[in-house]
Amino acid sequence: MQVSIENVGSLGRKLTIRLPAERLEDTVRSRIQEMGRTARLKGFRPGKVPTKVIEQRFGGQIRNEALSEMIGSSFQEAVSKEKLRPAVQPAISTTGRPENGEIEYTAEFEVFPEIGKIDVSALEIAKPVASVTDADVDQMIETLRLQRRNWVQVERAAQEGDLVLFEYSAQGDGFRHPAEGNDRVGIVLGSNAYSAELEQLLAGKSAGDEFTSTVQFPEGFRVTTLAGQSVEVAGKAMRVQESQMPPVDETFAASFGVKEGGLERFREDVRANLDRELKNALMGRLKVGVVEKLVEAHADLELPQGMIEHEARLLARQANAPGADAHVAFLPVARRRVAAGLLIAELARQNEIRLDPKRVSEALATIASTYEEPEQVVELYSRDPQLMDALRNRVIEDQVVEWIAEHAKHSEQQLSFNEVMRPGA
Repeated sequence: MQVSIENVGSLGRKLTIRLPAERLEDTVRSRIQEMGRTARLKGFRPGKVPTKVIEQRFGGQIRNEALSEMIGSSFQEAVSKEKLRPAVQPAISTTGRPENGEIEYTAEFEVFPEIGKIDVSALEIAKPVASVTDADVDQMIETLRLQRRNWVQVERAAQEGDLVLFEYSAQGDGFRHPAEGNDRVGIVLGSNAYSAELEQLLAGKSAGDEFTSTVQFPEGFRVTTLAGQSVEVAGKAMRVQESQMPPVDETFAASFGVKEGGLERFREDVRANLDRELKNALMGRLKVGVVEKLVEAHADLELPQGMIEHEARLLARQANAPGADAHVAFLPVARRRVAAGLLIAELARQNEIRLDPKRVSEALATIASTYEEPEQVVELYSRDPQLMDALRNRVIEDQVVEWIAEHAKHSEQQLSFNEVMRPGA
């Protein structure tokens, strides 16, 4: 095998590889003979199919497969010999025809950049810190009570917290919603889930009360013709219901799967769930901060364009962005993600940060614990190499992020549970 290398830019490489044509011919000949011993063709006894018949029917397919395998194996041999690290799949070009006793092909690809020693000691990292308090547990239990509340019809006027069922129509400039009749919906007063002005109109109304007024609907309203519009609304309250909250007792706890241990065990389970969610959220915030600082510190790092293009197209598909050039809008984000991935991988290599199998098991157990049948989730992951690879990648990223935070200039940012879980709320 003869190999010549041409640099195409700083990261592009073009390999020209020449292989003895006899190597391909030997492989093709051997496979044709093997197929002749096993093929079953109409008109021939098993194992008695003539070589010429095999060659006529399957020769092209056999040759293409053998050539593809020879190119694949010789390419891996060449990049290993030349100590190259391809960042993307190579673009192969060849006629596949022997010339002067050789078969020649070219392989063009990009290599990973030489990053050099990464020093994180100058990075300034704010590490978010928070804990679950008794008040957070109480708040979550109240949220769970809201999820299990019942609605009971009342004859009084509607007040905050009530569910009001009403019918309405809206008349705008050149349109009516609905086109005919009325739309029937329900609003929990004080939820701000519909329109603040509409809630104010319904407050104090009893079943059968009618109303008309100009209402400003919010942007992003579910009825697109009304979103952001100020229109005339005519409506009628049909029914008023008040909520009945379930008492926090053993029956309530049992409805969440707590069969033994009563309220004490229920509070422990709620706290454990909040602890798990908080831990994940804290790691997420830390990772965002660390990666941002790391990428900023290496803003001039040259990256393989093929990797950026691939990542941008993946992001566009995930976002269901239409158009052949939709990925262009995702190129900046893709560049940051590629840079982060390369830097994190290089830090793991330079500092011998190995994947911790115990943390992988713990991460899987945490994921599984959020499902009713966790053993099935564990089995699903164990059968799916892609799921396990994604989990392992996430764990090693977490390990590197924690290592960076320990070795950088770090300070603690004390936050409450709500500040972590509901930023900006």
